Amino acid sequence: MSGIGNGGATALATPLVPAVRIALEDRPVTGAKRVLLAAPRGYCAGVDRAVVAVEKALDRYGAPVYVRKQIVHNIHVVRTLEAAGAIFVDEVEEVPLGARVVFSAHGVSPAVVAGAAERKLDTIDATCPLVTKVHREAVRFAKQDATILLIGHAGHEEVEGTMGHAPERTILVNNPEEADTIVVDTDGPLVWLSQTTLSVDETMDTVRRLRERFPQLQDPPSDDICYATQNRQVAIKKVARDAQLVIVVGSANSSNTMRLVDVALEYGADAAYRVDYAHEIKQEWLDGVASVGVTSGASVPEVLVREVLASLAEAGYADIEEVVTAEEDLMFSLPKELRVDADGNPDERGLGGRRRLDWQQDA
Repeated sequence: MSGIGNGGATALATPLVPAVRIALEDRPVTGAKRVLLAAPRGYCAGVDRAVVAVEKALDRYGAPVYVRKQIVHNIHVVRTLEAAGAIFVDEVEEVPLGARVVFSAHGVSPAVVAGAAERKLDTIDATCPLVTKVHREAVRFAKQDATILLIGHAGHEEVEGTMGHAPERTILVNNPEEADTIVVDTDGPLVWLSQTTLSVDETMDTVRRLRERFPQLQDPPSDDICYATQNRQVAIKKVARDAQLVIVVGSANSSNTMRLVDVALEYGADAAYRVDYAHEIKQEWLDGVASVGVTSGASVPEVLVREVLASLAEAGYADIEEVVTAEEDLMFSLPKELRVDADGNPDERGLGGRRRLDWQQDA
């Protein structure tokens, strides 16, 4: 793996983890110890695109490169890019006039774009293309005078961006329970859209409840929950059937990571925990546990998973069985500003295509 992004700089390959780590003990359990390693896991095409975009911008333009919000929801990725010269800000008003700013993978509203233009910022849009698709759906349905029920989590950057494309036509539905109480004051067209990183099962439960109250509710033209989110949930469902403990690598502000914890518990794991780094694994989690499932959220570089596997091996969990439920090879093209190098030559990573992801490199 060349870096935190599949096409990234080699300087980003070393995890920024605390220097002191207490090794896990190899304590006896009933049965043979093993690890069930979910695949797919980790980086999706949209995350890879966004991270590589910041890396390429730093390589081409030099530091600093400003980034609005966290480029992806992973603390390791953010810290590593900060060390390379990226500066993360909450709003474009914090970026110096005329400077360069990257919009995160979660997307932005038209108001943010307008704010950047007012400050004459040189913008690079690293919004995931699958999020952009939802934005376009929101605009199209708003033009048709439809009311949009957006299923998602209040405060998430992606939700804020999507609602900003049709603010007068969009009602947020946070969870299935809200579907039972949400007030919709319209007899006109009604359609649902969703955040791309939700639990598939919970989203469909929300839609079912909404349709019981609003039979005229229309489906979006295609799935809004992204392929990678769905694939990682399918994989952990299979792992959880045979895992007493599931460890999910990823950050607490990552919606898709937290949903993997929920899904693991729902589908059979006795316990499931999230960690950013291997040193966060607690010895007591492993007490009496023979089978450990491991997966990672869609914004997690594979190097962090390898650290977890190394720690588990110290505790006697050296037998690793990979549970593969899908293959992924999609690679999105980079933002247009980064598809050629400084001399105008095409960048070999720029146009996207097909390739093996980090977790497939050793397969």
